[in-house]
Amino acid sequence: MLSSIVVVVTRIENFQCCCLRDMMAAKLQKWRNLAGRLDLMNRSGAVSTRRFLHEGPDTVEELLERHLAKKEKPIIDHDEAEFLNRRRLTSTRREALSLYRDILRATRFFTWIDSRGNLWRDVLRENARKEFEAARFETDPEVITRLLIGGSDAVSSALDKLAEKQREMIEKQRRGDQR
Repeated sequence: MLSSIVVVVTRIENFQCCCLRDMMAAKLQKWRNLAGRLDLMNRSGAVSTRRFLHEGPDTVEELLERHLAKKEKPIIDHDEAEFLNRRRLTSTRREALSLYRDILRATRFFTWIDSRGNLWRDVLRENARKEFEAARFETDPEVITRLLIGGSDAVSSALDKLAEKQREMIEKQRRGDQR
């Protein structure tokens, strides 16, 4: 019985080695064919020569063309400028809406009541709405970007602090239950 198992295992190993050898031979042949084709293309001049960065330009004109400032783009008319401005504002408008939705989603977790008896969720949503309304007609792209980045940072830091406080409360409860 043991000898038949050894024979079967030996045959499997031989089969695996044979398959592996055939695969390796096929891959080697594929690479040889590719190398032969590349060599033939190189000899026939079909492949362009590559110029490496450290070789530098061939002429002074190439050097100047590569390193001098390019010509400025032609001046665009008023309609095209307005179209480009709208496209840019559309993307920032999309980002602003995304941030506002993130704020609304994040406020779901603030379920306790403040000193006046209002839910923190509602207070935070009101404040977010007021801030968004105040910045509604802002057109300066830098200011809009600064507001969007500041808002997303504030949301993420508020959620991080909330998660940390909840972890602390859970740990406190666990310690109280163990006593």
